Amino acid sequence: MKNISANLIEIFSSVQGEGKFVGTRQIFIRTTGCNLNCRYCDTNFQAGEFCKVETVPGEMIFRTIKNPVDAVQVAEVAKNFNEKISHHSVSFTGGEPLLNPDFIFETAKLLKKSGLKIFLETNATLPDAFEKISDVVDIVSADIKLPGIVGKNLFDVHREFFKLAAKKYLYIKVVLSDETPEEEFFSAVNLIAEVSPEILLILQPVTPFNGLQKISPEKILRFQSAALKILKDVRVIPQTHRMMKVF
Repeated sequence: MKNISANLIEIFSSVQGEGKFVGTRQIFIRTTGCNLNCRYCDTNFQAGEFCKVETVPGEMIFRTIKNPVDAVQVAEVAKNFNEKISHHSVSFTGGEPLLNPDFIFETAKLLKKSGLKIFLETNATLPDAFEKISDVVDIVSADIKLPGIVGKNLFDVHREFFKLAAKKYLYIKVVLSDETPEEEFFSAVNLIAEVSPEILLILQPVTPFNGLQKISPEKILRFQSAALKILKDVRVIPQTHRMMKVF
């Protein structure tokens, strides 16, 4: 096996706070770096000298190990967590984890030998990187980024990504604020329908940050009602980990 390493921010055990699998226990492997600059992002994904590693799963007490961290070391930490507490899956998150496809592939291969499922959280803009690791991924939680959030239109690359990821268990999230234009939202819904109207869409009210205001209940319910005429399953799920103050 190749000795592949990556700069990581942290490895810890907690509950999934967003999307369809909210509330399930996961092991989180947070990678550094991102290829986008979303207005609502409140995650520090800059590389540092050290990676934080939880000492006991769920206790939020950390030790540090020096970056970069190799795949074997990370897999051992995750397997040790799962021996202490049963976890639904291992979530590769970020930043944007697909900036490190070789590391994810090698780590995931080791984890799957232990019976752990692999959960990928991604901004869905790197389809070539996803193709490299798709064989070891079980669940894809993909964002669709609206132009008003990232300052450019990414719908073409999203379409390419979703066509590949739809071969896995895929659901898609879109973050909505009070200023989200209707035309952007419905362009996103129609894009998903082009790939498959069976794909689950999660409408996620923005957690107010960086000047963005929360979306009104009336507006998000109106969006959901209209989207349900196009897609089979559309759900409204906020960031529950923010409510619980669990990160």
